[in-house]
Amino acid sequence: MSITNPLIQVPFGFAEDTITREGEAGKAWIEALPGTVENVCRHWRLVINGPVMNGYTGLAIPVQLDEEDCFLKVYWRDDDTDSAPLALKIWNGRGAVKVLKHEPEVGIVLLEKLDPHSSLENVEIGMAVGIAGQLLRRLAIPAPKDMRTVTDMAARMEQSIPQRWEQFGRPFPRELLDQVCDHTKQLGPRSNKLMTDYDLHYTDILSGKREPWLMIDPKAIAGDPEFSLAQLLWSRLEDIESNKGIEYHFQALVEAAGLSRELARSWTIIRCADYWLWGLTVGLTYDPVRCSRIIECLNRN
Repeated sequence: MSITNPLIQVPFGFAEDTITREGEAGKAWIEALPGTVENVCRHWRLVINGPVMNGYTGLAIPVQLDEEDCFLKVYWRDDDTDSAPLALKIWNGRGAVKVLKHEPEVGIVLLEKLDPHSSLENVEIGMAVGIAGQLLRRLAIPAPKDMRTVTDMAARMEQSIPQRWEQFGRPFPRELLDQVCDHTKQLGPRSNKLMTDYDLHYTDILSGKREPWLMIDPKAIAGDPEFSLAQLLWSRLEDIESNKGIEYHFQALVEAAGLSRELARSWTIIRCADYWLWGLTVGLTYDPVRCSRIIECLNRN
């Protein structure tokens, strides 16, 4: 399905995937998107000056506000996408893309322009790890009281991990399950209350003009910054393994972000076990194998 008007064309694949995932509500949202974009461009006096791009849950449209180049993001609303602009407002440009305007009831946010074609995904892994670790530390500021917490997430993980472990045929040893459950039970209740992006990875760190590298699309949570390290290992694991290995880059991340090594190790093992089971839930076989390699390395050192 391709939807057009004088301003934008909704990408076919994005429309199809959204409707498959969200059903009739997604179809209605897709059909309304061109009009939604036209209305906000008129209201905010925006001029579209580039091709429409898309991610998993939204469109990113290059626009101009007066003389300033920006990105207009129109997103499918859920708990994660609704919380992202609010978190970005709190960070207010500190290591993160800056919010210029926001219409939360509609799911639209105007962001400063970063380069979508220049991310840490394409930077040499040693340098990328150092930059990402420094950003992780900068993002660790006091969280607002109403932000979801690692404590709450850990309580849910403590219940769901043994259930999924049984459901998928006990895919890893009982000893690891007991380790994960014990650590989750211990660490969750005493987790810190600092803001962190638990989905931080290299493709979501883009180059900009205001600062060399800034984070986009956060999944913000209040807790230990150490909770967010796992994604930075598994998202470029092959590069990490072929360039000095997991242990070396794990330690580099810990040092660059000023983290507790033991806390980072425990949370990374927990997150990898959880991601392992999630991969089986959605039919993946490759990611669970990668998670097992991280866990094996961290339990050996």
